[in-house]
Amino acid sequence: MRKYVYKRPEVFTDAITTYCGGCGHGIVNKLMAELIDEMGLQENGILVWPIGCSCLSDRYYDMDAYMALHGRAPAAATGIKRADPSKCVIVYQGDGDLVSEGMAEIMHAGIRGEKFTVIFINNAIYGMTGAQMAPTTLLGQTATTAPAPLGRIVDNSGYPVKMAEILAELPGVIYSERVTVNSPQRIIACKKALKKAIQLQLDGKGMSFVEVLSPCPTGWKMAPTKALDWIDDEMTKVYPLGVIKDASKEAE
Repeated sequence: MRKYVYKRPEVFTDAITTYCGGCGHGIVNKLMAELIDEMGLQENGILVWPIGCSCLSDRYYDMDAYMALHGRAPAAATGIKRADPSKCVIVYQGDGDLVSEGMAEIMHAGIRGEKFTVIFINNAIYGMTGAQMAPTTLLGQTATTAPAPLGRIVDNSGYPVKMAEILAELPGVIYSERVTVNSPQRIIACKKALKKAIQLQLDGKGMSFVEVLSPCPTGWKMAPTKALDWIDDEMTKVYPLGVIKDASKEAE
């Protein structure tokens, strides 16, 4: 019987994280570190970080990393991957960075079918800059720029953007899945999705995209436990979990 030993990922440095208590970024960062160790990516991988709550994450990993301008991570990753296709390039972006400032970059990277992996953290709000409304904010959800009692309304701000579904429509995107990290079982499922997305890149397939619904207790003004419940009660109704597209077999 195989024995599993729980240990701190070797790729992690001793830097202290800057994430708020209950934030989902730390969970996803830990899963990424585990996969970097397990898949042997420390020497041959490059992490591309955004502007946002995760913008200081390069200090947590003892490996090559690059911080792109706001929204430009897919453009930067395109240059890196094309300059050296042997590298495993992992793009990590939040919803303000990817869906607002960087909508053109992620869309055109998907249109071109760039062969890197994108991890998209959707917490439905601008976390770093003061809890403003994001393109992913739910209808009726309050934010500093969409205060109570109405919160976000269609008349002046439109509808929440479903990136996993939008990118799944592009032939260059080989894999698109939405997961969350609000329970142990779903954390395991998230790691499985991330591993598949990275493996598809290693296999030379098209772009792989994983959207992670992530709690933001500070931005949502909720207790951490309440934020976990809110993902189930509200977010998954708008952003359903599951595989949106898996064309990896057809790509063979």
